Amino acid sequence: MKTATASRYAAEYPSLAPLLPGQDLPWLQALRVDALAQFSEQGFPSPREEEWRYTNVSGIEKKLFSPSPMVTASAVDTNWLNTYKIEDAWVLVLVNGRYSAELSHLIGLPDAVLVMSMAEALAKQPDTVEKYLGTAAEQSEHGFIAFNTAWFSDGLFVHVQAKQGLDKPIQLLHLVTDADVLAVTRNVIIVDDSAEAKFIETFVGLDNTYLSAAVTEVFVGKNAEVTLYKMQSESEKAYHFGGCYIKQERNARFTHHNFAFGGLLARSDIHADLDYASECELNGLYLGVKRQHIDNHTRIHHLQPHAISRELYKGVLDDRARGVFQGRVIVAENAQKTDSQMNNRNLLLSEDAEADTKPQLEIYADDVKCAHGVTVGQLDEKSVFYLQSRCIDPETARNMLTFAFANEMVDKVKIKSLHDKVLEQVLLRFPQQGVNQEWL
Repeated sequence: MKTATASRYAAEYPSLAPLLPGQDLPWLQALRVDALAQFSEQGFPSPREEEWRYTNVSGIEKKLFSPSPMVTASAVDTNWLNTYKIEDAWVLVLVNGRYSAELSHLIGLPDAVLVMSMAEALAKQPDTVEKYLGTAAEQSEHGFIAFNTAWFSDGLFVHVQAKQGLDKPIQLLHLVTDADVLAVTRNVIIVDDSAEAKFIETFVGLDNTYLSAAVTEVFVGKNAEVTLYKMQSESEKAYHFGGCYIKQERNARFTHHNFAFGGLLARSDIHADLDYASECELNGLYLGVKRQHIDNHTRIHHLQPHAISRELYKGVLDDRARGVFQGRVIVAENAQKTDSQMNNRNLLLSEDAEADTKPQLEIYADDVKCAHGVTVGQLDEKSVFYLQSRCIDPETARNMLTFAFANEMVDKVKIKSLHDKVLEQVLLRFPQQGVNQEWL
């Protein structure tokens, strides 16, 4: 629904447009113009839209966020930055939505892996970018995608060539350092046939109010394997939209681990299109405290036969926090022999916490195996009593059960340094009495 804020953004766009990358590319300008027209008409998503019925982004409407000038590397607190860098990884750093080569680390990256900022890619690899940008994320789907397409000021471009295997992950580290910033980034990740790569997207910011809007398009070639981790630990005052849109080719394997911890209001989209005999696994953990609102929207589209998908999302909600999970699996008419399972489990730690969950199966084929399950509840009192019978006080027993519930998802992280950082974020958000980090 068009709003006054959308009109204000559209009114200011002509002054911003000349500063955006790719001004000499007619195809990109046409894409941006179309996105601007769609956003000007639709505005940001509204609860009137079925896919946003549980999430009201009107808080964003109250303030006009603005792009930040380029931040110099010397202006960034390196000690703070280093706490979020993953050890033994290649690190690409974006500050307030713009790539910083000085803060990034690419030493030892194989020649068969092309890495650069989106601005540089539009200048040096325009034909390749044109082939992929905007083909996995459909900007007509909702206002945030259109907004990102029109406004993105930079991002990252990664191309892993065929049969290349990476022995270390590549981290895409998004930082926001200033208040009232509009950080809009567009990323394209291409992993060619029979290649293998791991990526880590990290979103963090100082204790300010800002809007972070990132779209990542991932293309997984035939027989290729990609694992993507996302850890979102934005400021408690921040707004976050992060969309990951994946296209898998024949026999491709894609795994996504989504850890949503931060933000006043945060929304994640993970949408995957599966080709013949491809495999997709989506895992997620969302932790909400105080008045946080965390929304996860997944969609797995089985387009061809013999594909397999697995999905497990868990939520832990305390205080007046609200968690949303909308999982949708679509099985096309031609996608016979599909095997799909989806599960969402929610743990409420207070009477005021809320979980809204909406699993959906849309099946148009007749020879498939599909199932979904949902649970929303509080801690099992029988389990609490059992621990008490082993001389554990009630509060410690509840803490231990809560961490055990969340730790199943943390243990799926196979990169040690990332595992420790995710676990640290979990421990920050819930009482630690009786819980020893070395146990987890």
